[in-house]
Amino acid sequence: MRTWLRIVSPFLLALPTALGCSHEAPPTVASPTAAPSATTGSLAVDSVPPDFAATASDGTPIQLSALKGKPVVLYFYPQDETPGCTAEACAFRDGWSALAARGVVLIGVSTDTDDSHRAFARHHRLPFLLVSDASGAIARQFGVPVTDGAAARQSVVIGANGRVKKVYRTVDVTAHAAQITADVQ
Repeated sequence: MRTWLRIVSPFLLALPTALGCSHEAPPTVASPTAAPSATTGSLAVDSVPPDFAATASDGTPIQLSALKGKPVVLYFYPQDETPGCTAEACAFRDGWSALAARGVVLIGVSTDTDDSHRAFARHHRLPFLLVSDASGAIARQFGVPVTDGAAARQSVVIGANGRVKKVYRTVDVTAHAAQITADVQ
């Protein structure tokens, strides 16, 4: 059994990358979408979000507080090139023109490295920012759990007024990009 597993494991690990993403609807993930409440986790709707500074994988410096005046979406995800994360990223990519038209700054955050993010963005032609949060510090500031080195799939929508507009503690990757587009209208 171990020999079989050693032979098959590399192929199973490569499968999500081989499948890639297309412009078709992403696969269904069995996480229902929960409507955010007025207070979600430690982050309250209409509160000023925690500030952070980071450099995106493409070299763009980010200071959250400096983005006031633009809608910002922080979407936390577990790992580059996995089926659910790829589906979510590709859905954001496919809906990018509507988000960009509204001036949205979309920032994907995971514990993956900048090198992994650059490869992920290049592979799937992602036009938005990806930030490496290797220690999970940014995720924890926003009440996003980090388990076994991976952030949970959650999103925070920050209005142009610099205040938290919506928090998604449960995300359905098949509908999330459309929800976010509606949130920033």
